[in-house]
Amino acid sequence: MIESPHRVAVLVVPPVVPFDVSIPHLVLGGATHEGQRLYDVRMCAAEAGTIATNTDYGIAVSHGLEELERADTIIIPGTHTREDIDPRVLDAVRRCHEAGRRLVTICTGTFVLAEAGLLDGRRVTTYWKRAEEFAARYPGVELDPSVLFVDDGLILSSAGLAAGIDLCLHILRTDYGSAAANASARRVVVAPVRSGGQAQFITSPSPGREDGASLAETQEWALERLDHRITMDDLARQARMSSRTLSRRFRSETGLSPLQWLLRQRLDRARELLETTALPVDQVAHTSGLGSSDSLRAHFVRHVGLTPSAYRSTFSRREAEPR
Repeated sequence: MIESPHRVAVLVVPPVVPFDVSIPHLVLGGATHEGQRLYDVRMCAAEAGTIATNTDYGIAVSHGLEELERADTIIIPGTHTREDIDPRVLDAVRRCHEAGRRLVTICTGTFVLAEAGLLDGRRVTTYWKRAEEFAARYPGVELDPSVLFVDDGLILSSAGLAAGIDLCLHILRTDYGSAAANASARRVVVAPVRSGGQAQFITSPSPGREDGASLAETQEWALERLDHRITMDDLARQARMSSRTLSRRFRSETGLSPLQWLLRQRLDRARELLETTALPVDQVAHTSGLGSSDSLRAHFVRHVGLTPSAYRSTFSRREAEPR
């Protein structure tokens, strides 16, 4: 039973990127469990009113900076400002950081936290087109412009635009488990898991196929057979290409090797089974294709940081509040 929704304040800094503003509302604001909202998402700005965007329309914001004082998590969407960030905004995010609140940036929202002096010595990412400028302005920040998002504890950052969806799903998965994150991903029609370490963009065109298809059919085939042993040769045969070409295509489209991608899917299936069923751990291991309970435990400790039993205790049926 969720006693009260997790409070999220979306801090809008003009000229804001409208797409980025919409992401927390769509991914987090629409997430529910047994009819209850998991998050209460509200926009705020230095002053309530119509906020300029980088397009030809503005966004109406109903709340001022006082909303930050009530929030558990503050999300700062992308902004096209390069300087002259309102000092009230910078002071407010510093206070939130001192109070131990979770700070999240989407796209160039990272500039706001850097300008507030909160990122020195921390690893972050930002939109790749602004990465060179960011690195020059904030040399004390450990910038990784090649990844989708970075979780550095109470400060999280994502790359441009759609990477904000990946980060919000990561937050939802961290707070309420894989079942909740997967349900939200289905609702907004996106892939449920793109790891933070995946590349922001493809540096060269992926090799084409005569039918123009991506790897979606092969991935769907594998997802329907996670309880079976699936080899590299099986995947290549299903994709109707050589193993070498398949590896190249997988890395181009997902940032992972085929077997790394397959392991991610098995782990996500195991997480959902642990959260939503009472299946014994050895049956969870078999159904997700991870073999024995010992194998499942080893993979969970390495990739999730918890044993399967501890994970189930934390996330099962979401009776607990978010961590």
